[in-house]
Amino acid sequence: MDSASDSALGSLTGSKAIASKDLSSQFISYLRRERLFLLFIGIFFVVAAFTYETPHIAMWVGFALAGYSAIANDSIQTIGTFIASNQDKKWWVLWLFIGGIFLATVYYSWSVYDGDVSSQRLTAKGFSEAPQSFAFLQIAAPVFLLILTRLRMPVSTTFLLLSSFATKSGAIGSVMFKSVSGYFLAFAVALVVWFLLSGLIRKYVVGKAHPAWTIAQWITSGTLWSVWIMQDAANIAVYLPRSLDETQFIIFGGYIFIGLGLLFYLKGDRIQGVVTEKSAVTDVRSATLIDFVYAIILYYFKIVSAIPMSTTWVFIGLLGGREIAMSITDAKANGKPFKDSLKLIGKDVLYATIGLVVSILIAVSVNPNIQEEIRQLLG
Repeated sequence: MDSASDSALGSLTGSKAIASKDLSSQFISYLRRERLFLLFIGIFFVVAAFTYETPHIAMWVGFALAGYSAIANDSIQTIGTFIASNQDKKWWVLWLFIGGIFLATVYYSWSVYDGDVSSQRLTAKGFSEAPQSFAFLQIAAPVFLLILTRLRMPVSTTFLLLSSFATKSGAIGSVMFKSVSGYFLAFAVALVVWFLLSGLIRKYVVGKAHPAWTIAQWITSGTLWSVWIMQDAANIAVYLPRSLDETQFIIFGGYIFIGLGLLFYLKGDRIQGVVTEKSAVTDVRSATLIDFVYAIILYYFKIVSAIPMSTTWVFIGLLGGREIAMSITDAKANGKPFKDSLKLIGKDVLYATIGLVVSILIAVSVNPNIQEEIRQLLG
């Protein structure tokens, strides 16, 4: 009996040792694979630490980090389907098209709204005052966003980047309410649209698409991209003066334009998987319909109020409603089994919630207004 117990104990110990060794090997392999990315992350944290106490430098460092991290994470919402359905096109052609629309959109806002590139999103309560000083976490927040993006998490850049700059109690609550409302509205609209159109989609979205669909998709994607910029440029511009002079505007526009080029060269990078794992998004006809519905929803929220909102939550709501509708009506063709669709939706919501929690923790750490708001909510 003792011999058998010793043998079992030895086997268990051996299994644990093997598991521990495998885990260590996987960790070492991950560090080797991601060594360049981790090196940059370390450099970014050091730069943030050395510059945050010098406001006129910190604002540009924060903007530079926020500019690429926000575009990289949020690209799945607006140009994700565009990239997925145009993989046969040259990356620089896609870049010049999307980059040109970006420059035209922010230039219009800058010229019409007296130097404001956010289409008046930053005139909302709690965000109208440009920061005069910075905390380390405010400058480092975009670095956390880069990490979450690398992990393929579609987090809300609005919560992660804007929340720590709110100057009035209640501002974040308004942003959160509008964003969650956007999720449920987008989910419901997508569910109804794809449920009603399922028969037409099964009948006509087959075979090779007519060339006219490509033209329609470029127009739709360009419109969506422009409307999205009107909503989310505030997440990048929050570090800068609310009215930019000509030199500041050139730096702002030029930097983002170049960042878009890198993003297209990398074909969306890893976060693109959030789009490509969904049902039938590489078909130009499906991508056009997604972008069209999304653009209408974003434009609706733009005219409702100037309060910033998380377009990420709207987007995952849209894709979630679409997946459910396709599972119900088309699971044997383009759709996924209902259970698999629920898993995808749950994963997207989980990742977005993780980003929300991280952003709230950062905001609470550096912003006394948010601390007071939390205390009021807790009674």
